[in-house]
Amino acid sequence: MSPRTTAQQTLYEVGMPIRRAVLSDAYVDNALAQGGTEFARAMQEFTTAFCWGAVWDRPGLDRKQRSLINLSMLAATGKVHELAVHTRGAVNNGVSATEIREVLVQVCIYMGVPSGMEAFKACEAVLLKMEGEGVEIKK
Repeated sequence: MSPRTTAQQTLYEVGMPIRRAVLSDAYVDNALAQGGTEFARAMQEFTTAFCWGAVWDRPGLDRKQRSLINLSMLAATGKVHELAVHTRGAVNNGVSATEIREVLVQVCIYMGVPSGMEAFKACEAVLLKMEGEGVEIKK
């Protein structure tokens, strides 16, 4: 385990249940196993503490709103792998397929059609996979 300050440890403990609730235990367990080296573990701990513990736990926005923001930023910047991860998280947070689609349409206008097309492909693949897994997705 990488050394953490008391503040980092507290943020990690706050962030881990949020990360698991949004992304799923299976995803987080896999990420932690993949990040099992000392080199990679530092990033897993940092992400859990600061993304999930410091930001996702803040008041002012609910998880659904944070998910919509993440989808737009990840689509706009072409981070397709993370977009796929956060599409599943958005559904877990109550975001509907229509809301996801509308975020991506807006990305097309402001960031360009190629960015939007890649985002549509990534999100649709996740939504179809989730439906195949029996996950009910709000329309």
